[in-house]
Amino acid sequence: MIKIIGPELKNIPWEERPENCSDPIWRYSGNPIVTNDAVPDCNSIFNSAVVPFQDGFAGVFRCDDRTRTQKLHTGFSRDGIHWQLTPEVISFSTRPEGIEPFWLGYDPRVCRIDDEYIVTWCNAYQGFPTIGVGKTSDFQRFEQLENAFLPYNRNGVLFPRKINGEYVMLSRPSDNGHTPFGDIFLSYSRDLVYWGKHRLVMRKGSGWEDTKIGAGPIPIETNEGWLLFYHGVLNSCNGFVYSFGAALLDLHDPSKVIMRGKRYLLAPQSDYERIGDVPNVCFPCAALCDAPTGRIAIYYGCADTVTGICFCQVNEVIDYICGK
Repeated sequence: MIKIIGPELKNIPWEERPENCSDPIWRYSGNPIVTNDAVPDCNSIFNSAVVPFQDGFAGVFRCDDRTRTQKLHTGFSRDGIHWQLTPEVISFSTRPEGIEPFWLGYDPRVCRIDDEYIVTWCNAYQGFPTIGVGKTSDFQRFEQLENAFLPYNRNGVLFPRKINGEYVMLSRPSDNGHTPFGDIFLSYSRDLVYWGKHRLVMRKGSGWEDTKIGAGPIPIETNEGWLLFYHGVLNSCNGFVYSFGAALLDLHDPSKVIMRGKRYLLAPQSDYERIGDVPNVCFPCAALCDAPTGRIAIYYGCADTVTGICFCQVNEVIDYICGK
């Protein structure tokens, strides 16, 4: 029996599986849950991160404005479904010397480690994409740290605790454009500043992930390993198609893959996933889990336009990636 290692989350957003659904993941019937009217002068809100906070939830949301500049906003919710986003863009009260002021960022993740919330995102450094890192304790005041890596890099995803005394981050080395390649690596750090001991985790696969892959939500610790949801990209005759699947990584050395699903878990099928600024995209960036029940709620970007949520049970996901 696979068990999630973590706290109880009694108020996890949840909707029971529809009677006519046999898939391991099912969509919320009220999707999309966040649309562009949540922030003034906004074109789209998608690929965003959510964590439990106080007696509800907080998040960092990718909000592309009407100049099509990629910005980050905070958001708060009592139930994880209905969100109130702040109209002001996140600003950092401090930043390292030599780092340009934050002006563009996208595809954030948020990871709670001890009493701090660490934010990672695709940051613009001298016009090149790399992994930005910041932290906050209250989602009001943010401190910017050094960028984690040299350009070019995307999909920086931290593990929710230190492993063998070190922070661990997944990433996807890339290029300066709409990267037509990519595999998942991990790196270690003692201080969130200097990163090394880079290791390959997974290469792209075939079929639904034949072009590139990238880490999604913060990995979920279980008694059998780290459950990693990740996106994979198919290069179809009509362009890229983003779906997501899952793998299980070793608890002590997460560069080792214990098992990996051959089939996707969720692919673009609903209208809000197939129609938008970038059609055919399901891009997971956050997951909430309740350890006692094994429930997981996954937040994902839909067609680079809106934000949706879907649900699953940890044991059913593991069975699925095992081929059962």
